[in-house]
Amino acid sequence: MKKSIKLFTIAAITLPLLSSIAIARDQIQIVGSSTVFPFSSIVAEKFGKSTDFKTPVVESTGTGGGMKLFCAGIGERFPDIANASRRIKPKEIENCAANGIDPVEIKVGFDGIVLANASNAAVFSLTKRQIYMALAAKVPTATGELVDNPYVKWSDIDPSLPALKIEVLGPPPTSGTRDAFVEIAMEGGAKTFESLVAIRKTNKNKFKAIAHSIREDGAYIEAGENDNLIVQKLKTNHNALGIFGFSFLDQNRAQIKGAIIDGAVPNFENIADGSYGISRSLYYYVKKQHVDTIAGLREFTEEFLSEKAMGEDGYLLDKGLIPLAEEALAKSVAAANNLTPVNLSAE
Repeated sequence: MKKSIKLFTIAAITLPLLSSIAIARDQIQIVGSSTVFPFSSIVAEKFGKSTDFKTPVVESTGTGGGMKLFCAGIGERFPDIANASRRIKPKEIENCAANGIDPVEIKVGFDGIVLANASNAAVFSLTKRQIYMALAAKVPTATGELVDNPYVKWSDIDPSLPALKIEVLGPPPTSGTRDAFVEIAMEGGAKTFESLVAIRKTNKNKFKAIAHSIREDGAYIEAGENDNLIVQKLKTNHNALGIFGFSFLDQNRAQIKGAIIDGAVPNFENIADGSYGISRSLYYYVKKQHVDTIAGLREFTEEFLSEKAMGEDGYLLDKGLIPLAEEALAKSVAAANNLTPVNLSAE
């Protein structure tokens, strides 16, 4: 990545102060993704130490929970930024619009999603097809008939896999990590079955429902948004795997290791060049109506996209963020400068 991209602040245009925007708060409030949380937290810490603004408050609520809070309204009771480990959904944009909110989308980088287990547990090398077979609520038989998932052990799926009970600790439905996991890994695995591809050709909604439905018989265990607690469980249960963002794996390599997926090791290089097949974009959304009203909101965005944070030697890369290419970073800078509201329908 070249070091030529800078964030230039455009002249501030003060928004009309409606009665609902009589904001007395002088501290930025951030909610959302547990995956983006460590990146946002380090930016907040650096920002608080290097400027005259107060250190922003960052809460890990999960992407879905964060979006719900973010879109609930304008004013000091409502957060200014929502971190997200997947893109904002049309319904969330509608909820924001209903409350007079224009969310500005800023892509900040990439992250991989890993299946990890204890560092001294069995080595896993999986395909997306095998992941789907292990975790889907229903799977196709050899004749194409959909049946309740019969697999109990990984070796039931393929004799080359460990003869261990299928037990995966993962995030809840409100998590952006789960959204991305089912969309990329589960759906990717479902597409390897001819019978499911045939369904997709005639009824995409039905296919998506099949591909995204995770079994509820104990093989998949909702373990909340606290990744540290999942790591502790993996250390005591060597049969189990956990679903994490790569950045969390990268920070805890002494305790956990990632499974190889479709022949690719989850590492910085493989995620950056696309050879690791379960990766996603990371975002944060700024409430346009709070810019120039909440002290430091515009300047915090500058810090997040700055060379010292996201450059080749930036402190966010040290935390495991996979950086944007120069052109993509330029688009994020432009979105931040111009405060352009996200518009999915225009793409």
